[in-house]
Amino acid sequence: MNGHVSAVQDYDVIIIGAGISGLNTAYRIQTQAPPGTTYCILEARSQLGGTWDFFKYPGLRSDSDLQTFGFEWRPWGNLVSEGHAAIVDGGSIVKYLRTCAEETGIDKKIHFEHKVVAADWSSKQLKWTLDVDVNGQQKKFRGGFMVLGTGYYDYDTPLPAVIPGIERFKGQVVHPQFWPQDLDYTNKKMIIIGSGATAITMLPVIAKKASHVTMVQRSPTYIMALPSKDPLGNLIHKILPPSWAFTLNRLKYMMMGYFFFYFCRTFPNAGKKLIAAQTKKQLPPHVPLDPHFVPKYNPWEQRLCICPDGDFYTAIRKGKADVVTGNIKTVTEKGILMESGETLTTDIICTATGLKVHLAGGTKLSVDGIPLIIPEKFMWKGVMLQDLPNAAFVIGYTNASWTLGADATAHMITRLLNYMAKNGFKAAVPRVEEGEEMESTPMLNLNSTYLQRASGMMPKSGNKGQWRPRTNYFSDMSAARWGDITSGLEFLGKGTEEKQENGRVNGKI
Repeated sequence: MNGHVSAVQDYDVIIIGAGISGLNTAYRIQTQAPPGTTYCILEARSQLGGTWDFFKYPGLRSDSDLQTFGFEWRPWGNLVSEGHAAIVDGGSIVKYLRTCAEETGIDKKIHFEHKVVAADWSSKQLKWTLDVDVNGQQKKFRGGFMVLGTGYYDYDTPLPAVIPGIERFKGQVVHPQFWPQDLDYTNKKMIIIGSGATAITMLPVIAKKASHVTMVQRSPTYIMALPSKDPLGNLIHKILPPSWAFTLNRLKYMMMGYFFFYFCRTFPNAGKKLIAAQTKKQLPPHVPLDPHFVPKYNPWEQRLCICPDGDFYTAIRKGKADVVTGNIKTVTEKGILMESGETLTTDIICTATGLKVHLAGGTKLSVDGIPLIIPEKFMWKGVMLQDLPNAAFVIGYTNASWTLGADATAHMITRLLNYMAKNGFKAAVPRVEEGEEMESTPMLNLNSTYLQRASGMMPKSGNKGQWRPRTNYFSDMSAARWGDITSGLEFLGKGTEEKQENGRVNGKI
């Protein structure tokens, strides 16, 4: 990287990413870390909001309720109390995040257009040095603790999908990740390839203006219609003080979500029947449940898709959209030829084929100049990576709101920082005892295609002790606040200079 190298900027904590994970961590650092802790947020883009500011495709919205999707420390306020939608669009989410940052002063801690390229831990200095690209200029930041709030999606490259003959298509091909803001699909035919949350979200919005939309899926997914408003929640807000109402509603949504998840995982056949019965009620008579809405997997083995007020099914009932299930034989100049022989003509093809997993935002991690191989390492409490000192990964839940997992992680981080400060330690390093036999398990508990393809890039969870995968918000938050935070960690700092010189950190990656 060329350009002028500025003076090194020093902080106690450096947070990478100004999305939900980074902003929430910043708030917890401000309010719960040792007094006087300094921090900054390094954001590669020019705006905060992460995923919710990056994606611009039609219909972008949360697939989690506002009560758990929002921060515990900042209710959504009038978005809920005035009876507005319980699930909102991406623009409203960004507005909310911006408001949170401004109200707490977090916005003044963000360095925009600062892309972290590499981060190296020094065992001698017990600090991180980050190489940062700022519009072609090189900067260095130094910090005692690093928090990676980058999510796990690659913003630059979508999940590659082999679609035979796609290069022959004479119309326009778009991907949701790089949606052209000037794309006019009014009165045009569109095909969406894919059946995940993105496709389910886009279809009803595009159908309002397009002449027709067809979702082409290789295999179905579970799609549940839920009310976009919460009458009970609004009633609770009317009769209880705001803080009580928010806490009660938040707990209500958490309990409902986890109950349904564990119900489906424990009684998969009952879960199938329940979802199938609801789906059948939503479909018009001419659209069969099978094969379009009978997945090959059990409920919640992959993330379940939500459509507020059944808008996905409404588009089908109105004749504005349909679903075709099967394998694509080839893309032609004017559309798609299915292996069944069915021909689909279209003006625009949207390839909603998934997102590519990309941990740490592509940052090259090393210890004393030796690269760290992430897939070879286990995750300590789902937060810290084996043999990587003073670094935390903020990874939310796949079966609940991302924010809940991010907050459990933030509590764990601040508790660890306080423990280290109280005992005079400068570094904490997750260690698997030499000779300890441990079976690896997937870190994320779903078998979605994009996660299966990323299995060789993700760290591992273990089958014992502090290395087990996280399970749910209640147990994880309990562990973060009151659980064991010393087992599986090696602490360095005061009185450990001799250990450092003897290479207790150096060379063990």
